[in-house]
Amino acid sequence: MLVAKSMTARGPMQFLAIYLYVTAVGFVAAGVLASFVQLVSGEPMRFGLEPKSILDSLAGVLLRLLAGPAILMRNAWRGLKLQVRPKIWFGVSAAIAAVWSLFSGAVLLGLILKL
Repeated sequence: MLVAKSMTARGPMQFLAIYLYVTAVGFVAAGVLASFVQLVSGEPMRFGLEPKSILDSLAGVLLRLLAGPAILMRNAWRGLKLQVRPKIWFGVSAAIAAVWSLFSGAVLLGLILKL
C-alpha cells in the first residue's frame, strides 16, 4: 500500500516526462530521416507521391509516415514566415506534429525495446 501511494504521488510528473521524452524521440527520428532524404535526393521531402511502382509507393508512404512531423513543421514554419499565414495555423500544426511524434516515438521505442 505504501509503494502504491508513493508511486501515485509523483506519477503525473513522471508520466509527463515520459510523454515528452517519447515525443522528442519521435520528432528527432522524423527530422533525421527527413534530413537524410534531403541529403541523398538534394530536395526536401514533401507529402506528395509520384507512384512509379507498388513497392516505390509503399516505401514512400512508410517514409512519410515516419518523417511526417518534420515535414509538417517545415511547411508550417514556411507558411508562418514566407506566406504570412495566421499564427493559429502554426499552433495547430505544432499540436498535430507533437501527437504524431508521440505515436511514432512510441512505435520506435517499442520496436527498439523488443530487440
